[in-house]
Amino acid sequence: MTASVEQNFDKGAKIPPLESGDRLTRQEFERRYTTMPHVKKAELIEGIVYVASPLRFERHAEPHSLLIVVFGTYRIMTPGVKIGDNATVRLDLDNELQPDVVLLIDEKLGGQARISDDDYIEGAPELIAEVAASSAANDLHDKKKVYRRNGVKEYIVWRILENQLDWFCLENGEYISVEPDRNNIIKSRVFPGLWLDVQALRTGEMTKVLAVLQQGLSSEEHVEFVQSLT
Repeated sequence: MTASVEQNFDKGAKIPPLESGDRLTRQEFERRYTTMPHVKKAELIEGIVYVASPLRFERHAEPHSLLIVVFGTYRIMTPGVKIGDNATVRLDLDNELQPDVVLLIDEKLGGQARISDDDYIEGAPELIAEVAASSAANDLHDKKKVYRRNGVKEYIVWRILENQLDWFCLENGEYISVEPDRNNIIKSRVFPGLWLDVQALRTGEMTKVLAVLQQGLSSEEHVEFVQSLT
């Protein structure tokens, strides 16, 4: 069991600020992060600190919100599933991230992640989604490797500058790309009934996105999934 990081503080010590590029243990990363409430997002990836820059509206905040709408709707209609927005995820000793969106199954119902005593996610959520600027972003490089290695079953990256969406599914320890069907729909393999019209999302047709999602929520596979959880 991971103890609350606050319990390990030396109250009299001067704590250095987080800086991008710092190489820290996860415990030291948390110690510094806790003392910097003005920093809204910092991540530890393979032992290296990344402090996020201020977020742009069209390149991050808006698409992030649209993903929340999709996954939030699925969560509302699927008892036993939880959603998180920028939640801290303790993956291993060198990696503590804040994904844009996480979708996970309640630990009591067989989910692979747990909520710690100090209210952080420990272990790999079943699904993580990130909004990235482009294919050059770390989301498709070191982050992707970390998520794969720790067992995140589905990983989604919406590349805003290219306006492309990558959906990866974990098979035999490797991520394989999941392609849309002929109707431009990707159906989650981990969360039955989570259907996403990729083309409609890319063009901002959220009414269509939600209509397709509703089809998934009305499907027999979703009904059976909900029954298995409850």
